[in-house]
Amino acid sequence: MIRQKTKSVLVIVLLLLGFASVAQAEVLKPFVLGTTPSSFENPLKDPGSMEDVVEYTKAHLTGQGFTVVGSYMPYPNATVICASHPELSAAAAKATNGGFGAAQRVAVTEVNGKLQISYMNPAYLGTAYGLGKLESISAKLEAALGREQEFGAEGVKEEKLGPGQYHYQMLMPYFDDIDVLNTYPDYETGVKTVEANLAAGRGGTVKVYRIDLPGKEISVFGVGITQGDGPDSGDKDTDKEVMAIIDFQEIRSTAYLPYELMVQGNQAIALRGRYRIAVHFPDTSMAGEHGFTKIMSSPGGIKNALEAVAGK
Repeated sequence: MIRQKTKSVLVIVLLLLGFASVAQAEVLKPFVLGTTPSSFENPLKDPGSMEDVVEYTKAHLTGQGFTVVGSYMPYPNATVICASHPELSAAAAKATNGGFGAAQRVAVTEVNGKLQISYMNPAYLGTAYGLGKLESISAKLEAALGREQEFGAEGVKEEKLGPGQYHYQMLMPYFDDIDVLNTYPDYETGVKTVEANLAAGRGGTVKVYRIDLPGKEISVFGVGITQGDGPDSGDKDTDKEVMAIIDFQEIRSTAYLPYELMVQGNQAIALRGRYRIAVHFPDTSMAGEHGFTKIMSSPGGIKNALEAVAGK
């Protein structure tokens, strides 16, 4: 009888531990809404123009140890700022293909006459790309830009988000399913090729930034696609075309942009478009006005643009 009671107690304890584990499973969201300043020196003034808020954002990032490596306007009323940080670069250098997460993306977007500051959630992207939770980076961003709320999805459980774990649905790519855009004789040739093609605007692209990872033959380029293949291609590949379909909520996810092209050793690689879009917009439906079927040509068009930059 005592043995039976002991077994019963053990079962109850195990069940309670199981429930506790489920309760503690963290759910992460892709983006964070920062605090848009209500004024800049005088509380009686309005928040200022897009340019004012962009400069405010850059200054506050710098104040927390970030280096602003580039910015651009992918379309009217939106500015994306990209920054590096030694801790982020170190984490990226340690992870397989971690360079895809080497840039912290921050956006200032005007929506219905009001400005929003938002940024990629380091815990979300760090988990997805194998860099870890990046708690220190999150703390610095909160100190610089505030943290009103996470947004962009109902959330993805941490254990289902990491490399080799997250995919939108069956037959969709994982983080590790990269596109090899081109192969070169060596790393230096690859970097020079990408730099030259970005300067020439190949594939309808613009260079946003370049980050070289410490101690590695790895350079990450931020690539904006402002013109794409052109109107005759039929691809919805430009930043504006893609975001007009999938970024329609009241709080905008502009910090999805730009795309990353990485020269790693003697190869130029990129995340597959279907994975990258899905991991940033995991709640997007397959069909409907804002569904993936509306941008079926986008992954191919994005790849074409990045291949042009890689010199293929």
